[in-house]
Amino acid sequence: MHTRIDVSGARLHVARTGRGRPLLLLHGWPEFWLTWEPVMSRLADRFELIAPDLRGFGDSDKPAGVFGPQQQATDIAALIAALGLGKVGIVSHDIGATVTQVLARRSPELIAGLFFFNFMYPGIGKRFNTPAHLPNVWHMFFNQTDLAPALVGASPETVRLFFTYFLTHWAHRKSAFDAEALDAFVANFQKPGNLEGGFAHYRAVAEQRKAEMAEDASPSPIPLPTCVRWADHDPTFDPAWTDRLPEFFPDLDFAPFPDAGHFPHREDPDRAAHEIASFFGRLERNVFSPGVW
Repeated sequence: MHTRIDVSGARLHVARTGRGRPLLLLHGWPEFWLTWEPVMSRLADRFELIAPDLRGFGDSDKPAGVFGPQQQATDIAALIAALGLGKVGIVSHDIGATVTQVLARRSPELIAGLFFFNFMYPGIGKRFNTPAHLPNVWHMFFNQTDLAPALVGASPETVRLFFTYFLTHWAHRKSAFDAEALDAFVANFQKPGNLEGGFAHYRAVAEQRKAEMAEDASPSPIPLPTCVRWADHDPTFDPAWTDRLPEFFPDLDFAPFPDAGHFPHREDPDRAAHEIASFFGRLERNVFSPGVW
């Protein structure tokens, strides 16, 4: 089912399926709700799956200017309230995980537990900005420029070249993006406003990233139950950077996610769905009383 929900002066497109405890799925870049479809189809018999397009992405409204994690978190809190969900489990990665961390610090009462795939967190610090790593994340700087939407959007062919590069280059299992999937992702970013909407995040988050890379940011730990599964072949997030996760997520269940790149949920949806179901199943059995979540 696809709906549009009013939040914070905008409408978010939301894909929903399944029944059971609610899980909110927050996508990264260059993605939209469809990135979660393989996982959603595998979990629909156990959970209610809710996958919004973040503002600026997919079929959600587009921001007028920069729009980053602080504003996205406000949208997601409003979405939880509008849907009457109470506590939710949140599954996220990439920029969706940045939004999730803001929401978790601001409104922990809305969240039953957190599940992250590869993501940026303050403990990575200046390691992200080393000469050896920067060639893997040049898009973060390009996407902040005025040139980006004009150059990438010059023609349908340039949109296809740009996004096909990232989807295939960052995936370890190339089968995750067959011709049909690539067509769907490219078509999404060919829609009016979606280039600018995605790039707006990078403009908004630039100052936060500078602080994290300089190790100036020291936000409080997030004490919510947290599960992290980190792929071992993601060129944008080195597995060695998981070493400081316990400092920021003290209630942590961590394990590597083998044989996957930047998109574990698409590259191995069977394993991804199993890990998500196992974590939230344990929370339901061991942590929460009936009616709490």
